[in-house]
Amino acid sequence: MRIEGKEYRTIWFENNVVKIIDQTKLPHQFLIKELKTVNDAINAIKIMEVRGAPLIGGTAAYGLALAVQENNDPEFIKKSAKELIQSRPTAINLKWAVDRMIKKLTEINSDQLLNIALNEAKEICDEDEKFCENIGINGLKIIEEIYNKKKDTVNILTHCNAGWLATINWGTATSPIYHAHKKGIPVHVWVDETRPRNQGANLTSYELNEEEIPNTIIADNTGGILMQRGEVDMCIVGTDRTLSNGDVCNKIGTYLKALAAHDNNVPFYVALPSSTIDWDIKDAKDIPIEERNSEELSHVEGIDENNEIKKVLIYPSKSKAMNLAFDVTPAKYVTGLITERGITKASFDGLSKLFK
Repeated sequence: MRIEGKEYRTIWFENNVVKIIDQTKLPHQFLIKELKTVNDAINAIKIMEVRGAPLIGGTAAYGLALAVQENNDPEFIKKSAKELIQSRPTAINLKWAVDRMIKKLTEINSDQLLNIALNEAKEICDEDEKFCENIGINGLKIIEEIYNKKKDTVNILTHCNAGWLATINWGTATSPIYHAHKKGIPVHVWVDETRPRNQGANLTSYELNEEEIPNTIIADNTGGILMQRGEVDMCIVGTDRTLSNGDVCNKIGTYLKALAAHDNNVPFYVALPSSTIDWDIKDAKDIPIEERNSEELSHVEGIDENNEIKKVLIYPSKSKAMNLAFDVTPAKYVTGLITERGITKASFDGLSKLFK
C-alpha cells in the first residue's frame, strides 16, 4: 500500500538488515528502521515498533534469520526462538511463524542455513500478503451486497488497526475496504480511536488517508450510539488469535463492539488469515491475555507546536491503572469469519470445512 504515493510493505530484507516502518513514530513521523540482530527484532515486537498479529509473525521469522546470521549455533537459534515467542504472548502468529522456521531450519545442513532462513521468512511474508489480498476479495462481496441494497455510501466500523500496517500488505479488516474503494464503491470508515495506544487514530486513519478513503475518528465508546442511529452498516475487525470454535481474541474493546452490534442487528465480521487460527486451545479462558505497562494508559503521546513528539501524564500521579491488551468475543456474536479461503461461520464445523 502507499505512503506519500510510494508503495511499501511493512517489512523487508535489504543489505543484510531487516527494514521496518517504525510504527511508534506514526502518524507524525515516517521512519524506516533497521533491525540488525535478533535482539533488535525482539525489542521491535515488545515496544510495538511492529505490531499486528501477521506482522509480528513476519518479524519473528526474519528475527530468526538474523539469529542465524549472527551465530548459526543450534543452541543460540533455539534460545532466540524461545525469546521471540515470549516477546508478546497473545498473538498466535508469532509462535506459528517461529515453529515453522525452526522446523525448516532443523531439516538442512548448516552451510545452507542462512539462505534457507531468509527464503522461508520471505515466503512467510509473501504468503501473508497473498492471504490478505484474498481476504479482501472475499470480504468485498459483503460490501457489494450492502451497497447494492443501499445504493449509497457503505459505513463500516472497525476497531484498533487491522490495516496493512498490521500485516505485510493489504491488512485484514481493511483489505475488503481497499478492494471496495478500488472498485469504485463509496465507503466511509468509522475509526475507533482505540485507547490506550490509539492504533485506530494513529494508524488506521493514517493509512486510510493515504489511500484517500473517507474516514472519521471516534472515541471508543461512540460506536454504540452510531449503531442505534443506523449509521453503521457493518463492523469488520481483525484478530490476534481465533480458536477453532470461532471465539475471537482481539484488541481490548472488541467484545463491547460485538455486543453493541448484536443488540442493533449490525453484521459483525472478523477478518483473519489461517495463521491466526489456534487449533490447540479449546477454551478461551486458556488464551494468554497480555497485560502491558500501565504507563500506556497514564500517558499519551502527541506532537507539540515545535513538531516534536512529547509524552504527557494525564492521570493523577497516585492513581493505579490496569492495562489488559486483549479481550475475547464469543463466537455467537460473530456474523462470520473472512479468511483467505472464503467466508465461514464462526464455528469448528465452518473452519474445519475450509481448512481440512
